[in-house]
Amino acid sequence: MDDFERLRGRLFGIAYRMMGTAADAEEIVQEAWLRWQGVDQDAVKDPDAYLAKIVTNLSIKQLTSARVRRETYVGEWLPEPVLTGGRFEELGPLDVVAERDSVSMALLVVLERLTPAERAAYVLREAFAYSYREVAELIGTSEANARQLVSRASKRVAAEPRRERRVDRSEWHRLVERFIAAAQQGEIEELEALLAEDVVSRADGGGKVFAARNALTGRERVARYLVGALQKYGEGLEVQFAEANGQPTFLAVSPRGVEAVCFVTFGDDDGVTDLRFVMNPDKLTFAAAQLSRIGGLSDLHW
Repeated sequence: MDDFERLRGRLFGIAYRMMGTAADAEEIVQEAWLRWQGVDQDAVKDPDAYLAKIVTNLSIKQLTSARVRRETYVGEWLPEPVLTGGRFEELGPLDVVAERDSVSMALLVVLERLTPAERAAYVLREAFAYSYREVAELIGTSEANARQLVSRASKRVAAEPRRERRVDRSEWHRLVERFIAAAQQGEIEELEALLAEDVVSRADGGGKVFAARNALTGRERVARYLVGALQKYGEGLEVQFAEANGQPTFLAVSPRGVEAVCFVTFGDDDGVTDLRFVMNPDKLTFAAAQLSRIGGLSDLHW
């Protein structure tokens, strides 16, 4: 195995955490591969650092233009989900909490608020444990400035209110099954009882499918929206439990394939605090390709 293939997973992981979209990450990794083919590889003393620097700088450059495009994005913008666990190895092993947190939907949303340099420094330091000296070399700055970038980013991440209680997967599964059943059966009172008072629901349809274009807040409003949407558009949908971005999730599936990847977060009182529905067909392409590689939904075990 050559150096690039050996490092492909790490390179994709850096680009994905930087961009928040698998499509952009794949494009960046492909560009890095093209550049790698154009150099005297035997003369590169440290391929790991060389390729990580290419990907980091391509990500910084592309993130700047991507944010301009996102300013005109229709509705809520959410990161693109990547299936994880089992045979899905695109994001590498996510065996410990810190590794799962580094690709969580919640963190990727927060990282959108950082400058590209802050995001790069934070990702390299916190997700990949590069030293401050290495971070500085990879993004082309001084070690002192790299420390400042990581510090500022860490403070902004820590300042975000945590609305999540960690639950084991069996408990999450049980609570989500109740939530789904109430929504499918139109039991608004039961559904409201499962939602936190200040629950927030976000749906990313990209203007291509039906989805609320703004975040919805409050248990009554969210419950009525979910029931109404399912009654109008939910015919033929089935639920498949899975893992995405290191978190338990469920897929809304129709005969056409995956229609949505859904993230449900619970608070301290077992009430749902956050709902995130990724429904833009463009953001389901990567997950669909992952499923195709393993033989489809029938081989998806949670």
